[in-house]
This record gives sequence, C-alpha cells and structure tokens, in this order.
Amino acid sequence: MLDFSQFKALSFDCYGTLIDWETGVLEVMSPLLAAHGVAASDGEVLELFDRYDQGVKGPNYRTYRENLGRVVGRFGRHFGFSPSGDELGSLAESLGGWQPFDDTVKALAQLNSRYKLAIISNIDDDLFAQTAERLGVAFDQVITAQQVESYKPAHRNFEVGLERLGIERQELLHVAQSVTYDIVPAGELGLSCIWVRRKSQLFGGAAAGESGADMEVADLAELVAQIER
Repeated sequence: MLDFSQFKALSFDCYGTLIDWETGVLEVMSPLLAAHGVAASDGEVLELFDRYDQGVKGPNYRTYRENLGRVVGRFGRHFGFSPSGDELGSLAESLGGWQPFDDTVKALAQLNSRYKLAIISNIDDDLFAQTAERLGVAFDQVITAQQVESYKPAHRNFEVGLERLGIERQELLHVAQSVTYDIVPAGELGLSCIWVRRKSQLFGGAAAGESGADMEVADLAELVAQIER
C-alpha cells in the first residue's frame, strides 16, 4: 500500500485519464468514414487510431495538431480515400470539445485541496488550453509535448515535470490510464504510479495486477477514497 502522506504533488496524464478521448475520436472519425462509404466498428476505429497515433510520432518532433492530421491521412490511405483539408484538421479542431469523465472534475477539486497538481501530456499548448477550461482546477504545472519537444514514453517529459515542481522523485505520484506511455516510463524513473483502469472500447492493455503500477483504481473517485481512508 502507498503512503499518500509522502507525496507533495500528483501528476496526471490527460487524454484517457481525465478526458474521454475514445468518445471524442469516435464522434469525429465515425461520421467522417461514413461520408466516404466506410463502415467500421468502434473498436476498429479506435484500434487504427491508436496504431496511427503511435506511428506518426517519429524521431523528429512535430506538433500534435500536425500528427492528428497525419493520423486522418493514414485512415484515408487505409480505406482508399483522400481526406479534404477540413477533414485533415477535424480531429485537432474537435479536441477542445472532448469531455471529462464523470468523476474527473470533482476528484481534481478534492485532490487540489491536498496536493500540487500537474499535467504531463502528449499535447500542444493551445489544444490543452481548451481542455483546461473543462477541468475546473488551476494546475500548478502543465508539461506538454510541445514544450519538451518529445512524446511520452520519453523520460524527459517526466523529468521536466519534476524540475518544474521542485520536488524529489519520491514526492511525486503519477496517475495515468496508459501503461505504455505513462506507467512503464514513470516506473523506470523510480516514480510511484497509479494505474486508472478506465473502461475502454480499445482492446488490449495490461491485465489487472500486471500493470507494474503501485496501485490500481477503477477511476479517480476510487483514488480519492483510497487517499482519504
């Protein structure tokens, strides 16, 4: 069991942990594909998005807005159509409207009364600024891929978070839904980690008890309950 009194700050992945990215992606990509005569299940759309999202993050940094356009382009190549300019920009343009999970806003407010809060996210500054308006708290630090010019699972994103928070590794607890992008690299750096096992339409991920995290919770409400025990 974790000793929650040792932590001075909690850092969060955003999209998938605080924000329901799967619904956001489906609300854009499903009608876009249908307009081109493509019938694809939600699971297929999300699996392709995840594959292409990883694939466009090469060694040379590009903004996430540009990466999202490249993701749409890969959907087009996969299904045999050429997306318009508006379609290439549709995921990025929609991102600010993606909604928090039902437990997110209340839990952040409760956690903010006890800890410093930080975001460590594979996102652009302007895109997160739109999301931040939906989260209800002022984060003490926001570390984006754009600022660091690298994408998690790179260690640098977490190291910059520690530097800016001005705390030791043992004083930071990282909270995230992605094992690959967050739990594994944070653990490699010696950070304590919480795996948020969000219900997902995307097949895959770690099994319960196999994430490598220090604790697993179903949602942020359960995390708050654990801290307040």
